[in-house]
Amino acid sequence: MFAKMIFSSLLTISALAGSAFAAPFNPQTQSLDRRYISFNNWHGLSSLSGFDNFYGSDNFSGEISTQVVEQETEVVCHSLSVEIIQQKLLVLQEMAKQIITEQICDVETQTIVFQQYISASSHFTSDIMHTSGISAGYDSSIVSHYSGLYNSDGSLSTSDLGISGSDVGKSVIVPTGTNWNSATSPSSVQAAYTAAQSAISGN
Repeated sequence: MFAKMIFSSLLTISALAGSAFAAPFNPQTQSLDRRYISFNNWHGLSSLSGFDNFYGSDNFSGEISTQVVEQETEVVCHSLSVEIIQQKLLVLQEMAKQIITEQICDVETQTIVFQQYISASSHFTSDIMHTSGISAGYDSSIVSHYSGLYNSDGSLSTSDLGISGSDVGKSVIVPTGTNWNSATSPSSVQAAYTAAQSAISGN
């Protein structure tokens, strides 16, 4: 279970490294028609057939507002060296690139799918910062499919995993043991976020 926790957390965080929050929707300057775009067969691309079925045309980034926490399962956070975490994140980063470049041949579809991946993962930042109303955890049911990504010979699997974006949040494990303090952590995580964003902007 701990291995699953690490895999899920790293998969989510790997996408965060290259992403900042998107600007909030402003009804005075944006219309819903402009915000909600259907990408099914966008610009005639057959590789985007069924794209909207995953999260829905009105939820491009897969944002969730509710979650079902597995109360009977307890997982405790165990800190590892940050360099080990960075190593694992690097592997997951390159795995995402492999999946996109080996299994999508239209560069337009590569672009849209990767932007969706980054956007969907970016919501985890507000979970960590305790500003979303969603606990910082992972869906154990989704994580259980990680072994289906590769074949026994090391090549990428082409199998349908039988899951959808709407399944996220139905079987959530929230690890305990972090140093969150309701009195001091809101300001400290904001400082950490600001410092990280400054580092990104400086690159």
